[in-house]
Amino acid sequence: MADETTKQWSPEISQLGDSIVKLTLMQAKELGDYLKEVHGIEPAAGGAVMMAGPAAAAGEAAVEKTSFDVILKAAGEKKIQVIKEVRALTGLGLKEAKDLVEGAPKAVKEGLGKDEAEAAKKQLESAGATVEIK
Repeated sequence: MADETTKQWSPEISQLGDSIVKLTLMQAKELGDYLKEVHGIEPAAGGAVMMAGPAAAAGEAAVEKTSFDVILKAAGEKKIQVIKEVRALTGLGLKEAKDLVEGAPKAVKEGLGKDEAEAAKKQLESAGATVEIK
């Protein structure tokens, strides 16, 4: 077992593993669909991609919800205030932020950590918006 902790991984495998762990839930599903359609690898009964040995644990870890999207459901009565908050959160220009708010429901920010998503939701709600975290 001591040998496992000192094992040197090839740069390609390290990069691939690191990339898989960083996937959002939607990206993990897209990867599963790609592997099924292009390479004929079927998902396991639990929904994770079938892999052999320790690699299966990495596949299951990618399915855990660690990435959240902040979805603007409605601007509410204070649309101008909500547009200002959207601009502050996203760095969008006035027209882009206005289009996003008027096109609700739309994602304001994607791939955030839970705390960051909650903070963005609170900021938008304080301006009068209806917000959902997915």
